[in-house]
Amino acid sequence: MLVGAPLKRSGDRHLVDDHLGELAQLADTAGAVVVGEVTQRLDRPNPATYLGTGKIEELRARIEELQVTVVIFDDELTPAQGKNIEVATGRRVIDRAELILDIFATRARTSEAKLQVELAQLEYMLPRLTRMWAHLERVRGGIGMRGPGETQLETDRRMIGHRIKLLRERLEEVERTRAVQRQGRQGAFRVALVGYTNAGKSSILKGMTGDADVVVEDRLFATLDPLTRDVDVGGGGGGRVLMTDTVGFIRKLPHHLVASFRATLEEVTETDLLLHVIDASHPAWEDQRAVVEDVLADLGASRTPLRHVFNKMDQLAEPDAAALRARVSNLLPDSIFASAVTDGGLDSLRRELATAVRALRPLSVVHLPADSGKLLADLYRDAEVLNVGSEGSAVVVRARMDDAMVGRLRRAGATVSAGVEHE
Repeated sequence: MLVGAPLKRSGDRHLVDDHLGELAQLADTAGAVVVGEVTQRLDRPNPATYLGTGKIEELRARIEELQVTVVIFDDELTPAQGKNIEVATGRRVIDRAELILDIFATRARTSEAKLQVELAQLEYMLPRLTRMWAHLERVRGGIGMRGPGETQLETDRRMIGHRIKLLRERLEEVERTRAVQRQGRQGAFRVALVGYTNAGKSSILKGMTGDADVVVEDRLFATLDPLTRDVDVGGGGGGRVLMTDTVGFIRKLPHHLVASFRATLEEVTETDLLLHVIDASHPAWEDQRAVVEDVLADLGASRTPLRHVFNKMDQLAEPDAAALRARVSNLLPDSIFASAVTDGGLDSLRRELATAVRALRPLSVVHLPADSGKLLADLYRDAEVLNVGSEGSAVVVRARMDDAMVGRLRRAGATVSAGVEHE
């Protein structure tokens, strides 16, 4: 049973059907079968039961009628609200955050993803331990009367607190490892795919690389672990980028999850270009775009260059596609329209990426003394070397590099001049 209760003063009341539809998708991804919905517009949530008293009674009646086993709220409940609703209905109650955490737990494949999900789950669980031990409430604690319920709660809190500390330390090690990996990619043009879950980021990565190992599913959160692949975008020698597929965002993404996945999501702050993939066929794409941009702002990626990629254009009828192009050209100039499943549907994206590579890493010709082994090693590490030759006693390198690399070479005594793209 799904429960939606938007506030009257918020814009959510106009989108309650869409939001419950998304919650139904989440429930399906988690393996549940949705049998009904209950909705109520609230001036403000009831601090005890979130819904009003009458609506709780209606919910209990629907639960009995439909033989519901789990009730899923679209909004995050406080520990007290969750406990009180369970008492009132006699059924297990979870909220949207707990449902998303459960999905992440089932989809985590690598050790890093499992650590991140476990941390988020434990941080979510910690303030809710009392609710989980409600069956021992009748045993009251106190001086000289400390009962097993309270003792178990204290033990669990200590164990969870210790585990959280350990997980944070391990994820700090992961973050340091990622920093070293990013350092090793400095010479490459890096692109990160970001977007709302199920917008088609993995499909684009697969279409750009032809890599059969890229997992593509028509489900929410098909990708949790960042996957990086080398992509040939054409446009002459050296037209290659490192493209990273990241975890999808979603409305009301649990803050514990964002925090625990921060090491993974920091990939988007260390990239040359963000490609914000939008599902062009989704009626609420503008709201989804706003959700993604809010998360990017929280991650500190607002200043990273960004291009919008409207994917799934193949799912629009021609009049609708034309109308979307006209509207987006005014709202979001320089957007890219693509389809990851049609022949040539990603050609426009390849062309734009090739142009971006040339703009940020123009072709240069470097003349080095024959004994400049260290400078040559620096070029291979931090630039994109296209070929190496010689002129007399000098080593001549054609490479794509940024302004910082050009400055370093000149300060070291190398001669650097602009290359000709059609050479």
